[in-house]
Amino acid sequence: MIAAHPGQGGATWAVLQYLLGFGRLGHRVIFVEGIPAETLNPKGIPLDRTLNAGYFSRVMKAFGFDSASSLMVAGTRQTVGLSYERLRQVARSADVLINISGMLVDEELTGGIPRRVYLDLDPAFNQLWHSSQACDMRFGGHTHFVTIGLAIGQSECPVPTCDLSWITTLQPIVLAFWPVAERITHDALTTIGNWRSYGSIAHQGTFYGQKAHSLRRFITLPTLTDEKFTLALAIHPDEQKDLAAMAENGWLLLDPADVARTPEDYQRFIQGSKAEFGIAKSGYVTSRCGWFSDRSLCYLASGRPVLAEETGFSDFIPVGDGLFAFETIAEVLAAIEELRTDYARHARAARDIAEALFNSDLVLGRLLDRISST
Repeated sequence: MIAAHPGQGGATWAVLQYLLGFGRLGHRVIFVEGIPAETLNPKGIPLDRTLNAGYFSRVMKAFGFDSASSLMVAGTRQTVGLSYERLRQVARSADVLINISGMLVDEELTGGIPRRVYLDLDPAFNQLWHSSQACDMRFGGHTHFVTIGLAIGQSECPVPTCDLSWITTLQPIVLAFWPVAERITHDALTTIGNWRSYGSIAHQGTFYGQKAHSLRRFITLPTLTDEKFTLALAIHPDEQKDLAAMAENGWLLLDPADVARTPEDYQRFIQGSKAEFGIAKSGYVTSRCGWFSDRSLCYLASGRPVLAEETGFSDFIPVGDGLFAFETIAEVLAAIEELRTDYARHARAARDIAEALFNSDLVLGRLLDRISST
């Protein structure tokens, strides 16, 4: 979602890659976001005067979707952008619904679309919440199920399939919007993220946790190298023990609200970085689901090398040049030495990976072919 929690440039880009990418393939793209009434800010005023609507409208206009988008209060017909009646007309002629995590639940809009695709951007967690927590993850009503968990459904991955046939896909990046960056303004390994996100899960004796549980294993890393580590990290001030440990060990923390509030801010921060130090939710790591971050694609496309915590993605994506998978502190330090040996080569290789594997023209074209053939 873009507008339910406005001011998150990275989450906005995650959606924009699909909108812009499908548009590049020549498809007519309509974006509909339904947000719960309780997320409106401030509450008690008309939708079009909320911060949510303001952010949504600015983003849609900036990227050319101001006449092809609608923000809707879930369970109502209140909209900003296209009217509800216009959405009904559009839906009657639509060929494909791409429903991110099943968030659009209005059957009057979705029910008549012949191919209704559930797009899973949080692999392992969506499946585990459904199977072990009896949560309704809104799988019902869809004809196809797509996941960015590249190992979902394979024998070595313990994540339940929920008796669904999952199509796995790489994530797309629209390279025209992410050119090779020039000047480094943050001479550090950086990343952007949340210390904690959705609830952790215990399943069959295994704990699937958050980014907090992953980063703690690497807490001494900055003391072992003269490379700097700068994290734009949303972390609650009550996390005093972890905040103290990070300060003591030399991590520099920035507020993502300051450096990644808009799509432009987010892009500026990434492209000004030297490389990414990408920590994954421990649930992705433990499940070996093959998750790979849409944020890391932005670094790669910008010609910024990526050090990414291993989630099983290296079984599907080549590593060693421009992209490094790590499981231990020693592997991080080895990757840093590789970058120091020939940073320019790894920067070129990073862009090459983005062009060869994640180009939205290729990724989304193949995805639509697979959807159409099943």
